[in-house]
Amino acid sequence: MEAKKRNILITGGCGFIGSHVVRLFVTKYPNYNIYNLDALTYAGNPANLADIETAPNYKLVVADIRDAAVLEDLFAEFNFDSVIHLAAESHVDRSITDPLAFVTTNVVGTVNLLHTAKKHWISDFKDKLFYHISTDEVYGTLGEEGFFTEETAYDPNSPYSASKASSDHFVRAYGETYKLPFVISNCSNNYGPNQFPEKLIPLFIQNCLDKKSLPVYGDGNYTRDWLFVIDHAAAIDTIFHKGKVGETYNIGGFNEWKNIDLVRVLCQQIDQKLGNPEGTSAELIAFVTDRPGHDFRYAIDASKINKELGWKPSVTFEEGLSKTIDWYLQNKEWLEQLSAKN
Repeated sequence: MEAKKRNILITGGCGFIGSHVVRLFVTKYPNYNIYNLDALTYAGNPANLADIETAPNYKLVVADIRDAAVLEDLFAEFNFDSVIHLAAESHVDRSITDPLAFVTTNVVGTVNLLHTAKKHWISDFKDKLFYHISTDEVYGTLGEEGFFTEETAYDPNSPYSASKASSDHFVRAYGETYKLPFVISNCSNNYGPNQFPEKLIPLFIQNCLDKKSLPVYGDGNYTRDWLFVIDHAAAIDTIFHKGKVGETYNIGGFNEWKNIDLVRVLCQQIDQKLGNPEGTSAELIAFVTDRPGHDFRYAIDASKINKELGWKPSVTFEEGLSKTIDWYLQNKEWLEQLSAKN
């Protein structure tokens, strides 16, 4: 059965996660018109979508969600029936240095989108959806045991996570106050092709290639759940089409790793792929002073999306990491160009 026509606004579609979501929707749903709104800041790269940039159902719109007047014009011109909102400042270290940038983009930008969508849809909410993509960091930190569920109370500890928590609250408030149809998903740490090299995995791949230090915070025992970005895009597709309005879905990779163990596996795989003597890259590991407000452990219970919507990860972490390293080794020029911007 062919999907009905839709006009979907995807924000932040030239970024890491967004580009994988845009590609999936453009190629999988030819009846959908996909409008990619991206401000093309340092982490937004149109080259991430070079393979689909001429697709007849795809349009790149260079604009900023902080500009309410531009959003008004775009909704009026393109008659969006859905928003998939990924545009965000997302690097914790940058949020510590410049928290106001995170407030204006992640909070004010989200409210601009909500308010414009509400204005244009309020006469008829049928077949409309505001899908907000968030993070597990809004839940704060865990001890040695336990998992974040959709019922976990918010307890953000960094300016980044506080800004995302605020945007989540505004989405729910527009749902309660104005009956704006919404869904929210909170994901764990993503990794995979096209990730900007300020993040751990691409940064460490680049540093291994350049024989530079691999800086590990504290004692390396900080623990994260890792989600392959292509699996995340598939989960977003599933939630968009099957999720229940007003619900939250946690998306995790069932791949919980201590940072130091992750780095050692990454070093081992890189040495194998490059033909280096065993342990070559691991010698680059250096423990550095911890960052402020560093959450000890994140771990997501993704059983709700699995049981209710049938989604589960397609790869183990080791498989996804191998695919990721292969992509970066095959795209060294892309990595070097973006590293120069970092």
